[in-house]
Amino acid sequence: MAQKIIIDTDPGQDDAVAILLALASPELQVLGITAVAGNVPLDLTQVNARKIIELAGRPDIPVFAGCDRPLSRDLVTAEHVHGKTGLDGIALPDPTVPLQDMHAVDFIIQTLRKEPSGSITLVPIGPLTNIAEAFRRAPDIIGRVQQIVLMGGAYFEVGNITPAAEFNIYVDPEAAAEVFDAGVPLVVLPLDVTHSALTSREWVDGMAALPGRCGPAVAGWTDFFERFDKEKYGSLGAPLHDPCTIAWLLRPDLFKGRHINVQIETEGRYTTGMTVADWWRVTDREPNALFLRQVNRDGLFDLLAERIARLP
Repeated sequence: MAQKIIIDTDPGQDDAVAILLALASPELQVLGITAVAGNVPLDLTQVNARKIIELAGRPDIPVFAGCDRPLSRDLVTAEHVHGKTGLDGIALPDPTVPLQDMHAVDFIIQTLRKEPSGSITLVPIGPLTNIAEAFRRAPDIIGRVQQIVLMGGAYFEVGNITPAAEFNIYVDPEAAAEVFDAGVPLVVLPLDVTHSALTSREWVDGMAALPGRCGPAVAGWTDFFERFDKEKYGSLGAPLHDPCTIAWLLRPDLFKGRHINVQIETEGRYTTGMTVADWWRVTDREPNALFLRQVNRDGLFDLLAERIARLP
């Protein structure tokens, strides 16, 4: 049976590639997409999510708008990376599929209560505000979550929005702290993994050459945000952060990591949003996350190419 997932997202070009990978994979059943403010404000992330499902030929996937700001902070966005719309790089038509009336948090709660306990995986690839808010409103659902597979955090690669913090965690560290402390099994795809998932010119050109809409869209998005990462890191390609979550669900053998304790810093003068990963197990804190550190880069991009080629 297909693994049932909810993708919580703030698209974002790499979020878009993650969604396409999930929709191209019969091993996964996407029950819905919940939008959150992050890379760009909520009024854009929910539109972007609907554009992506229409691009993939999947207007049957419901999209829900969630929290428009962090739990207790002002919103920080990343237009400097993703462009004014969040999906700069290719022009997509305005979506015709409607936004669902239900709030994303209510959808998460309702779905976890309705489906068999332990059957739903949450895949947050943006700030964790929606997930934390759902856990606050309905603590009974926490034990019903099979696992949370998230993109966020960094340890050995340090930060990408501050010297210490990765963007998704930094935007809402209080939400992240609550999710990490909730007791749900966690799989964390940090920058330590995703900075190894670098695109190549050959791979992007291969996407551009695919028939249909989705491959060229991926190429256009990648060409756009590559410019930022190449300048910032001096690399030959750009990291595809968020697709690593979906790839782990499909091919966990491509990744290596450790079960360790991870805490979220919420009060540091210079380190707010830091994921404090006890990689060397120097504390007596119990492990709460599978914290991944390595990925088979070639295997990952072969998987992406094979699956995206299936889309229209």
